[in-house]
Amino acid sequence: MMGKIVQNLPSAQCCQQNRQFGSLYQRDQCAQFKNNLLLFQRRKLTWTGISTMQLHNMSNISQRHVNCNASTSATAVPSLGKVDFLKLQNGSDIRGVAVDGVAGEPINLTETVTQAIAAAFAAWLLDKKRTDSSKHFKISIGHDSRISAQKLQDAASRGIAGAGFDVVQYGLASTPAMFNSTLTKNENILCPVDGAIMITASHLPYNRNGFKFFTNAGGLGKADIKDILERAANIYNGFTPESLKEAEIKCSLSISKVDYMTVYASDLVAAVRKASGNIEKPLEGFHIIVDAGNGAGGFFAGKVLEPLGAITSGSQFLEPDGNKLTNSRELAWFSYLIKSSYLDQCLGLFPNHIPNPEDKAAMKAITQAVLDNKADLGIIFDTDVDRSAAVDSTGREFNRNRLIALMSAIVLEEVRGKHHRFKRGYKNVIDEAIHLNSVGEESHLAIETSGHGALKENHWLDDGAYLMVKLLNKLASARASGQTGGSKVLTDLVDELQEPGVAVELRLKIDQNHSDLKGGSFRDYGEAVLKHLENKSESDPNLHKAPVNYEGVRVSGYGGWFLLRLSLHDPVLPLNIEAPSNEDAVKLGLAVLSTVNEFSALDVSALLKFVQE
Repeated sequence: MMGKIVQNLPSAQCCQQNRQFGSLYQRDQCAQFKNNLLLFQRRKLTWTGISTMQLHNMSNISQRHVNCNASTSATAVPSLGKVDFLKLQNGSDIRGVAVDGVAGEPINLTETVTQAIAAAFAAWLLDKKRTDSSKHFKISIGHDSRISAQKLQDAASRGIAGAGFDVVQYGLASTPAMFNSTLTKNENILCPVDGAIMITASHLPYNRNGFKFFTNAGGLGKADIKDILERAANIYNGFTPESLKEAEIKCSLSISKVDYMTVYASDLVAAVRKASGNIEKPLEGFHIIVDAGNGAGGFFAGKVLEPLGAITSGSQFLEPDGNKLTNSRELAWFSYLIKSSYLDQCLGLFPNHIPNPEDKAAMKAITQAVLDNKADLGIIFDTDVDRSAAVDSTGREFNRNRLIALMSAIVLEEVRGKHHRFKRGYKNVIDEAIHLNSVGEESHLAIETSGHGALKENHWLDDGAYLMVKLLNKLASARASGQTGGSKVLTDLVDELQEPGVAVELRLKIDQNHSDLKGGSFRDYGEAVLKHLENKSESDPNLHKAPVNYEGVRVSGYGGWFLLRLSLHDPVLPLNIEAPSNEDAVKLGLAVLSTVNEFSALDVSALLKFVQE
């Protein structure tokens, strides 16, 4: 491929920048290091035979893009290839491989596939909202900091415009903001939109990407996603050169660009001020550090905390760009990095740590930043800001169960409630809370250990930023009432709660090629394992099966409990064990091991290692 420098085009021409079809869809700039090509930082660079000095000079040119020079026949149908659209479903999301470069993971989320999915969402939306045939529909699009985000945004724009809808591009955005755009009433910023698409794959590796969809009723469910993918398959198979060209033309006339994140951030600021009694800077004097992990959450420091008066020095990884190869000195290490175990970290999306509130390295990074800067509070987000966690001034982490306890304590100061344990999956938990309210059982918080949390007062949106606003509200209201001590007001809410001495998750993999499956599916095999464990547990006087349970087999005993369940998508049985001591945890592990050991296709090495050590 030849390198071609293209000036940044006006928005009306943005969709004509990348007229790439067929095999060209199977490439992405990140993958080109295989062929002497280099990655980019914001500017998309591909070339052969360009010197380091030339590259250094190019890197100083702002607002320019370098892309592949592709010739496309005006009469031939692009070679699209077969795609199993239903395999892109990941519960209530769509996930796929958008970038080449990982062995065994071919690209299946191409630009053409994306265009078909976006067009299918538009068709689905039209069917759902066909109440006013004269109305012109609008769909907003936002994305996180992934390297494939821009090309997928452009492709989605073509799909939406080709379906006859207007496109409102937000650029870098958070998932919660996208849902919020369906609720905001402000014609000056083209709100509310009729539907919204967030382009993200959360904390997954750099080669992945995906989509989340929203209407003003909330996020779409599994059945909706399946419907959209089935529609997308039909649309994809019907693409012609004429329809693709027409979509490009419509796209050039249908796009508006809006800085919606500023609007969203101002709403968060207003919420904290209201909680403090309308004090302009209720967080003045508080030192609060933000770690965005190079995702989309960097706005929280400058657009939320600082207007509230907080000091944010020491905040880290706010820049939403994981590609740090920007100068000739770094290029000197390029050959080394290709062979290095640090390749994914250096060339992937997240150069510092994975933006995941469940990840130990991520939590260690924000904890150290809080301690080093003697801050009052630390806040960390995942890539698209629908999950979060916090750290107090002593370095105590508020994630997983501690965050659930802390949020529950805050909500219970405002309303009455009780604990209702449900099955995993943030959409499952949110839908259950909505259901409980519909049958007269009041519910105000839906949250799981991953850091997804939604509140009734916030339209049941799993919004990591809003969860942190609830913590800030507590700090601000405590300050307004004369309390001192910084984040201790948060710590005191959960300080006396007992925590398990041991908490582990082990993954027991099913060998799908093992003869013990006898030609059946891994799901059938996994269900057989669970049924056998359930029967064995009922006959053990030291164990007690949970009377109410919504997934897998949950059993208490020896002062703790275990849960063995079957993964939704993978041939894996995750096993969770919590107990007051190592000895008790081992007893629970042995109880599981003695039963599942009878299934020869099940890899129990992780469990065996746990009980032995």
